[in-house]
Amino acid sequence: MTDQTTILDMMESAGHARAARRRFIRLCGGAAAMAGSLSLLAGCDDDDAQSTPFPDPTPTPTPAANADLDILNFALSLEYLEGAYYNQAAFGQVVGGDLTTGVGTQGGVTGGRQVSFTDPVVADYAREIAYDELAHIRFLRTSLGSAAVAQPAINIAGDATGAFTAAARAAGVIGANETFDPYANDENFLVGAYLLTDVGVTAYRGSARLITNKTFLEASAGILATECYHDAAIRSTLWSKGLTRSAIYGNITKISDTRDTLDGGGDTDQDIGNAATANFVPADGNGLALGRTAPQVLNVVYQNRAAVTSGGFFPTGVNGNIRTSAANA
Repeated sequence: MTDQTTILDMMESAGHARAARRRFIRLCGGAAAMAGSLSLLAGCDDDDAQSTPFPDPTPTPTPAANADLDILNFALSLEYLEGAYYNQAAFGQVVGGDLTTGVGTQGGVTGGRQVSFTDPVVADYAREIAYDELAHIRFLRTSLGSAAVAQPAINIAGDATGAFTAAARAAGVIGANETFDPYANDENFLVGAYLLTDVGVTAYRGSARLITNKTFLEASAGILATECYHDAAIRSTLWSKGLTRSAIYGNITKISDTRDTLDGGGDTDQDIGNAATANFVPADGNGLALGRTAPQVLNVVYQNRAAVTSGGFFPTGVNGNIRTSAANA
């Protein structure tokens, strides 16, 4: 089978998968509305002698419910980051202001520009992922309602002050005085995508077990599946390009190893393999996707092993109650 046939098969499969997951998101929205209606009916007295039923006053959210909101808001902050990167790379635009307001300090996006793609497949991936990330932002904001956090300040610059450059320097992909611009070409864009989306998958995987609300859990599972599709497309494309540019394999391994040192002990990160053996799916011995706790995710995006509240891609930190990285220093 030729590489071209493989890519076409992947695009066709992605089309079917995209339609399926969008149906799933619509179903999740319907489930949320139904859950709200049922809870209202449950508050009514079923005594036939009472002619006018009244719902009970809205109860104070339980600690478990508040924890669910915290997790979804943490996920929303990560979606703001991915949405900013892919929207800039695909279209040269920031995420609309109506999708960035909310609780906490609203921040802008530093850096980013449209990539002049030479590979039409990579360009298609960038556009599709950008659309999906915007859909995730809308969906999470709708689910959270007035509790949704605002977009924090985000740094996705491709210059000497950019978080991408800091990550590449820390991994030894570039020299101490060099810069990494993820918008310079197709390959750099894919490396930048690997830096973000690979971490997003582990974030959803690690947080899923903490969600108690079934509707929120189903929604989180749906977004996790989408992020896995994105990550597989990015990893497999990087691997294919490594067949003619072997330095890609070494650079991805350096980035993976660096992330593994940031988030503490354990194997929470994997590279894409080499020309002889591909590693499209970073999974454990049971074939399960790798997961990180929220503080471990913040270690990676803050680019710091210590317990801090800002840095890296989020120069002033994220909004919400989950904002401190783990103490791994």
